[in-house]
Amino acid sequence: MSRSVDIGLVRNIGIMAHIDAGKTTTTERILYYTGVLHRMGEVHEGTAFTDYMEQEKERGITITSAAVTCTWQGHMINIIDTPGHVDFTAEVQRSLRVLDGAIGLFCAVAGVEPQSETVWHQANQYHVPRIAFVNKMDRVGANFLRVLEMMRTRLGATPVAVQLPIGAEDTFVGVVDLIDRRAIVFDRDNGERFEVRDVPADMVDSVNEARQALVEAIVEHDDALLERYLSGDDIEATELRAALRRATLHLKVTPVFCGSAFKNKGVQQLLDGVLAYLPSPNDVGYTHGYNVKDHDVEETRKPTDGEAFSALAFKIITDPFVGRLTFVRIYSGTIKAGEQLYNVTNDKKERAGKILRMSANKREELDAAYAGDIVAIPAMRFTRTGDTLCDPKQPLLLESIRFSEPVINQAVEAKTLADQDKLTESLHRLSEEDPTFRFHTDAESGQIIISGVGELHLEILVDRLKREFNVPVKVGKPQVAYRETITSVARAEGKFVRSNAGKNQFGQVTIEVRPNDSGKGLEFSNELAPGTLPELYVKSVEKGALEALKVGPLSGYPMIDIVAVLVDAAYNEEDATETAYAVASSIAAKDASRQASPVIMEPVFAVEVVTPEDYVGEVIADLSSRGGMVQGISQRDILQVVTALVPLSQLFGYVTQLRSLTQGRGSYTMHFHGYEPASHRR
Repeated sequence: MSRSVDIGLVRNIGIMAHIDAGKTTTTERILYYTGVLHRMGEVHEGTAFTDYMEQEKERGITITSAAVTCTWQGHMINIIDTPGHVDFTAEVQRSLRVLDGAIGLFCAVAGVEPQSETVWHQANQYHVPRIAFVNKMDRVGANFLRVLEMMRTRLGATPVAVQLPIGAEDTFVGVVDLIDRRAIVFDRDNGERFEVRDVPADMVDSVNEARQALVEAIVEHDDALLERYLSGDDIEATELRAALRRATLHLKVTPVFCGSAFKNKGVQQLLDGVLAYLPSPNDVGYTHGYNVKDHDVEETRKPTDGEAFSALAFKIITDPFVGRLTFVRIYSGTIKAGEQLYNVTNDKKERAGKILRMSANKREELDAAYAGDIVAIPAMRFTRTGDTLCDPKQPLLLESIRFSEPVINQAVEAKTLADQDKLTESLHRLSEEDPTFRFHTDAESGQIIISGVGELHLEILVDRLKREFNVPVKVGKPQVAYRETITSVARAEGKFVRSNAGKNQFGQVTIEVRPNDSGKGLEFSNELAPGTLPELYVKSVEKGALEALKVGPLSGYPMIDIVAVLVDAAYNEEDATETAYAVASSIAAKDASRQASPVIMEPVFAVEVVTPEDYVGEVIADLSSRGGMVQGISQRDILQVVTALVPLSQLFGYVTQLRSLTQGRGSYTMHFHGYEPASHRR
């Protein structure tokens, strides 16, 4: 079976922006105009096609990235409608990893909002070409030119307007195509219908000025056109479009469109822009991977159907009808239903029993899938997000997807004992779906600790446990895992003498405890002169000392970073027993640790806060108020990076506070640094 659409006519795109900028509404309109939908759904009514989870319908937000496929003017477009809330940026990350291009959506009133910055910088990391759509031009306060300026200053982007709006707010009636110098005027009641007219007389000067700026921005990246432009030659519209496409694909410029998705205005022209300026898999070119046996050796695959098969698993969901679904982006080759695949990452064989083309939560079964396709394969047992799938005979390892580390924790427990095993199984399934979700059982408290990237993230996951897995849970806060250590050297003697049933037991030792290097844990050393105590009893002394130091003298927390040294011992060959020396050693170690100036230690995390420069002062002041020590400030693109060491006990709820301090524009990551003395019990 041959492919239905040439790979040059395929577009794999994502729609990304801040929450409530209109991504899902725009996707609904695209699906309507391309014939996938016969009736447009609305986010605020809970009827949006791509928002199919109950939590999405209730909250009016997108939580998971939904994949849909449609056709426009003979092209096949795979669209991923990504979430806008900062707690679900992992969905954006994994989508950008497998997409060829993206539409950056901006509200004409709010402009560049915090999450817009986050996803824009993520797209920069993955070198994804973009076009922009300034939405909600019909809203009060809409200002197209101000959004362009915000894109320059906040994103460090080079926006190039290819359209100018005709009017704004309630007078927004159409757009002017600057390349063709034509006006597109929409029907007032329904933007589905429009007329192509001459440029309005009162806009001729502004259109000429904007078109000149557009042409200059285009020819700046094409030496041949620049020479002709400087010579005064008139450059054809087709040449301008071709040059603008090349500049867009090389991330030099971002073509900007405008409209109102809710009023159906400008969406058809945006679709034309997707075809004109965003790349096909052919434009992206060779896929780079690594040799399976030697990861230092790079290998490439052409995006053609005849190449060896290679694909990346980028998303896993649990479908109520099909079960476990793995979304894959095919970079090269062909896969037929029923064929065997090789998971290079896990060194496991999988079978593509069925191949599905997904339209949100609707499924179409395919006989085969080809290079450039995005499809779902059910019932893959071993594959996880970021795994490489390929031809077993010609393996290749693709670069995986890196995700943010979880930064917020909560304790959960099943409401009934009968649900305990079911809870663990459900958490396993959720962690397979969501790479930013982790869980573990705390060895000390016995609590199950779940970790995510934000409070809403964990709230949604707990809600899913109840609704999808039928496991209601009680939610609390985890306890901080404190430790104890000593700050000085001390020694003590321990003696154990006992007679039991006519059998005497004797053990006597002197133990000295000394502070150890950070991270070394508990260690034992024997400084007795050779022959003072048989090796059998030295082992008993070591066991007793280390066992005693597991419980600290202050609050009973485990002790860390101590060396217990055997410095003296008395030996009675007739009465010596292993038990006696273990008990004597335990007594000595406990007494010595009490005398060695013990302190409580708390876990300290290295925190990296990324924020616009305007909020650096507030961020540093807040970190200091939490007992944090600022290590330094550096620059990343147009953002500032503050690094600090902060006690974990002071980081609960920090994600919410940081968003408040930075108007939602700051983000942070943290990782365990070590234990430091607690200035006071928090």
